[in-house]
Amino acid sequence: MKNRWITFLSGRVLVKADGQGLELLLNKMTRDGIAIWRVKRIKTGAMHFYISLQDIHKLRKAARRFNCRISFVRGEGAPFLLKRLFKNSGFFGGMIIFLILITVLSNITWGIDIKGANPETEHKIRKELTKLGIRIGTSHFLNQDLEKIQRELTERVDNITWIGVELKGTTFHFQVVEKTEPKEQEARSPSHLIATKKAVIEKLFVEKGKPLVKVDQFVEKGQLLVSGTIGEGKSKKTVSARGEVWGKTWYQTYAEFPISSTFQVFNGEEKRAHALKFASFSVPVWGFGNTGFKSFEVETEVYPVRFLGKKLPIAYVRKTTRETEEYERSLTKKQAWKAARELARRDLIKTIAEDARIDDEIILHEKVENGKVKLTIYFQVIENIAKEKPIT
Repeated sequence: MKNRWITFLSGRVLVKADGQGLELLLNKMTRDGIAIWRVKRIKTGAMHFYISLQDIHKLRKAARRFNCRISFVRGEGAPFLLKRLFKNSGFFGGMIIFLILITVLSNITWGIDIKGANPETEHKIRKELTKLGIRIGTSHFLNQDLEKIQRELTERVDNITWIGVELKGTTFHFQVVEKTEPKEQEARSPSHLIATKKAVIEKLFVEKGKPLVKVDQFVEKGQLLVSGTIGEGKSKKTVSARGEVWGKTWYQTYAEFPISSTFQVFNGEEKRAHALKFASFSVPVWGFGNTGFKSFEVETEVYPVRFLGKKLPIAYVRKTTRETEEYERSLTKKQAWKAARELARRDLIKTIAEDARIDDEIILHEKVENGKVKLTIYFQVIENIAKEKPIT
């Protein structure tokens, strides 16, 4: 018997033979090299058997010599399936177009749902989403991945603490946590205000309590600034001291910056390649081959294909190869000095409170060593130095 897959691809025919010379016919077919299989005699005395599609003409030629009637019951295999598909090409084509249309529509944004934000914040978020290319009617393949969207929104909308991004079906869902100003709580017990560090008093603003220091007075760390004990004699009582005491404090920082440095930069040249990914197997579609770049960085973006809200094991992959080149930057001593000074300021701002400000700075020491400008800087900062201390 011939291999079923081979006969399926080439086509096979079920033949019915009836008459007096059936055995002679079968012997003749065998001698002529016509492969037959699954020979079966039926109740009427006729025979059923299979032959390959390409052997039909040989069968007809052999049957003429014998008193046999030949009829073809049915055809099987790929040639007959293709014929039926072609005959019903309108229906088949419509089904393919329908599936393609459903797949395309399943990968388009049809809804944007934002929860946890007030109307003003929601308006800002929708405005930023439009800038990011996320709006109703746009394809998911043109959007950034969810982590990038989350990072961009957190950076651009200043009054949100956190935002969750999730894509369910064709709808983006955003869960927002807005920044809330902490309410000042009443002190649980009477307290003083003491200094957190050495300083010269710049200004005072006392709501409750008795101030014990004056402007331009030098105070040590831990020194009492505002007393929580007020009144005298029988009217003497303790309260929770409240207020702000702003003082001049000092920070010594160290910074260095290279005069000459080498780093990689993008030169604007890039090439993109597109592929379809089926599970772990990737099929190149366009743009593959040698980029010709000597030095480059590759960014890969994967966009899963969805069908009726469900993620398929198919994804569109876009690889962007950007050419880089080595750039050598040389600064003058003055430029490197300014860069080191700015670096020291940025480092200091990270360590002090948000409401503090740099009031003055003094360069204590500077030198050029090993191709670097090295600075020691003394900063004067105005900040609130008061903190509560319970009265025991």
